[in-house]
Amino acid sequence: MTAQAARLKGVLSPVLTPFNADYSPAPDRFIKHCRWLIDQGVGLAIFGTNSEANSLSVAEKRSLLETLLEAGVPADRMMPGTGACALPDAIELTRAAVQAGCAGVLMLPPFYYKGVSEEGLYRGFASVIDAVADSRLRIYLYHIPPVSQVPITPSLVARLLKAYPGIIAGMKDSSGDWENTSTMLREFQPQGFDVFAGSETFLLATMRAGGAGCITATGNVNPGPILDLYKHWQDADADARQAALDATRGVFAKFPMIPAMKAAIAWKTGRDEWANLRPPLVELDAQQRQALQAGLDAVGFVMPNAQSLV
Repeated sequence: MTAQAARLKGVLSPVLTPFNADYSPAPDRFIKHCRWLIDQGVGLAIFGTNSEANSLSVAEKRSLLETLLEAGVPADRMMPGTGACALPDAIELTRAAVQAGCAGVLMLPPFYYKGVSEEGLYRGFASVIDAVADSRLRIYLYHIPPVSQVPITPSLVARLLKAYPGIIAGMKDSSGDWENTSTMLREFQPQGFDVFAGSETFLLATMRAGGAGCITATGNVNPGPILDLYKHWQDADADARQAALDATRGVFAKFPMIPAMKAAIAWKTGRDEWANLRPPLVELDAQQRQALQAGLDAVGFVMPNAQSLV
């Protein structure tokens, strides 16, 4: 795998993890969902926030990754989440992803302890890189302070880029703060550091500022229109396309995001088991499901070929 082949661009989805009634992962539905996303032209950020990744064990993640590979899902379309609070877990997952031929990894900082120093975070990322010791490694830093409460600052990015050029490949910015995304684009994109918006809400602005695309939750359910904006961001109707994406995103945002997306797939496929979540998350109630469906109908929401997910 060359460095050039490893560079992901466009739209990626933090792939939802299907669960059975006993809360065990459902590999068959996971494969189907990943294939559906690939068919829609979307890359796979498996084991991201919306994958309920931090409710999965290291063994479960490795097993699901191996299942996808055995099913022929292309590794060069994958950016698995490998960040973990425990350093050995992050090293094991990152090494497995690189050895599998994945195009990159999406790495949270160790997030349990709050108020940690930049030096501590630097040592965390550096320790993973040094332990994996593979020139094929491409790390996309995962900045999501609303959830992790451990930010990845511009000064930390600069330090990592200087120490590990090429290996530190980019960032998913899920801060929800355009000023932060703009800073990352302005300071680091010219150095080959690919900045992905953490939501399609910022996709058009990110592309206009030279960004790489977006890694977005609703790529799980609305991938086609998001990808269309990525491809046509320079067209005259780009602002209208962005507004349509914002309208659909706004419907999902009225509810807990992961249960809402799973409820939408259950609705469109007729398979109630798609609504299953692993505790502590719980499914939408009947009133919420009705409101979600009404809102999505109002914005013309569709899931092409949803029956392939059955």
